[in-house]
Amino acid sequence: MNDKKRLKGGEFLTIDQSWNDIFTMEDFSEEQKMMLQTAKEFIDREVWPKKAQIEEKDYQLVEELMKQMGELGFLGISVPEEYNGLGMGFVTTVLVCDYLSGATGSLSTAYGAHTGIGTIPILLYGNEEQKKKYLPKLATGEWFSSYALTEPEAGSDANSGKTKAVLSDDGKYYSITGNKMWITNAGFADLFIVFARIEDDKNITAFIIEKEKAGEGFTLGEEEHKLGIVASSTRQVFMNEVKVPVENMLGERNGGFKIAMNALNVGRIKLAAACLEAQRRILDGSLNYADERKQFGVSINTFGAIKEKLANMAVQAFASESGVYRASKDIENAIEDNIKAGMPKNEAELKGVEEFAIECSILKVWVSDASQLAADSGIQIMGGMGYSKEMPMEAAWRDARISRIYEGTNEINSLHSIGMLVKRAFQGRIDLMSPAMNVANELMSIPSFDTPDYSVPFSQEKEILSNLKKSFFMVAGAALQKFGADLEKHQQLILRAAHILIEIYMAESAVLRAEKMLNHKAADAEFAGKLAMIQLYSSVEKIKHEATTGIISFAEGDELQMMMSGLRRFTRYNEYPNIVQLRTEIADYLINKNKYPF
Repeated sequence: MNDKKRLKGGEFLTIDQSWNDIFTMEDFSEEQKMMLQTAKEFIDREVWPKKAQIEEKDYQLVEELMKQMGELGFLGISVPEEYNGLGMGFVTTVLVCDYLSGATGSLSTAYGAHTGIGTIPILLYGNEEQKKKYLPKLATGEWFSSYALTEPEAGSDANSGKTKAVLSDDGKYYSITGNKMWITNAGFADLFIVFARIEDDKNITAFIIEKEKAGEGFTLGEEEHKLGIVASSTRQVFMNEVKVPVENMLGERNGGFKIAMNALNVGRIKLAAACLEAQRRILDGSLNYADERKQFGVSINTFGAIKEKLANMAVQAFASESGVYRASKDIENAIEDNIKAGMPKNEAELKGVEEFAIECSILKVWVSDASQLAADSGIQIMGGMGYSKEMPMEAAWRDARISRIYEGTNEINSLHSIGMLVKRAFQGRIDLMSPAMNVANELMSIPSFDTPDYSVPFSQEKEILSNLKKSFFMVAGAALQKFGADLEKHQQLILRAAHILIEIYMAESAVLRAEKMLNHKAADAEFAGKLAMIQLYSSVEKIKHEATTGIISFAEGDELQMMMSGLRRFTRYNEYPNIVQLRTEIADYLINKNKYPF
């Protein structure tokens, strides 16, 4: 067991964690810092100068860059050494994904699809023969992989796919027929992980198809013309009685849905990571432009309206990093604990990621939204120039948009986070009833009017975070009591609860990181504290809105008045921070450095 107290997935809601129990970017090892620098140098040298060429839909260039990534070992970060990979831990795989993904969404998508959903299913579910046969080729870039799940009538409802797999009379192969769409890397992939249904099975089954051996029945549509990620190969895959040897079934029959969902859990946190460096580059580009652009005889970075946007972009980048690396280390610790408990490595990784599936969904939603907002602010700061295809901001905005759709839409992930939380409560894996009852009792009590002592840094912020959790239990508990099993029919109400849950995790991650930096006397600790204070304030305001909307949708009379009174109590500041002044100080700090410092 890890020496520090390790919370299980979702327990951040019921237990207030210490700053000393979380991992942040400031904790990177020397090896991790080296990997970060190597990834960043590759992007700055080989990719960023070619961004305009990529935006002209140069699919061949993206494939060539992927091959270079393979030669540098980037495609095999998480693949064990015995299969020609580097065998690095979960945090390092997330870190590399982060810094390889910020220059262009086209390459980021190709990389993420290959190393994530294109490789992980074989790594975690493949038998030893399949691993030895395919992983070395995928880890080195000799082969590229594609993941074929989505169908014309099966998107978010992945298990409803119509693709069929029929066993031959001699039992030697399956004949697969069906149509897959929006398949990333399809144009240059050598290997396809395809999901199909055998007979009338309840669940789909996964298969490995080698393109060279698939025959004439395996064909591709034309490249899709997309809003963003324009040089990421995206095609339809058509299969007409494609013969697949029985030994190419991946995992168990009926087990494809489980493979798909677990691959998506990993994909969700990796997608969040892939939005981090994009935010940093957008902010740095905005800082440079705002310094150089003159209006009314001065740089536009002297204007308060511009400073507000720069500050908000930095706040969201800081919170995004804080949440992603906090959860990544939690997953890595869970994997290590599972291995120590005697689990095989592949099972340990599956269980470790699954344990934090709630956090993976939270991060996917919040960070992809933050990335889109950053790009939108970047365009606004640049004005007409930001709208021009000659500037990288326009492409950044288009590329960011897909992040809210793939790996499960943000709406699906929001609903999923609450669904998983409730399911775990019913399973006894997390105690939600005790805190919900405590909050209900507190609502009936007389609040304290004592003047609190906030002499210790972040004491007020941490008290507010504890109260925000009470807000969640008040709203979610009352809704669950009122609707019971029918709660799932009230999606708008569930979304309110999900948005509260998401804001709590992200604000807490930012505050704990800033507190840790202060205690370690880290560089830029004071700046980090200001970022965290604004993030918390923003989260409080959003939670007020979401909780109010939720409460008035199902409560009335005395219950409504009591819950609204409770919400005011749980979202109250005793000492309000001067948000305008903080934003100005943050912007001035960024302008002075002319870059995001983390």
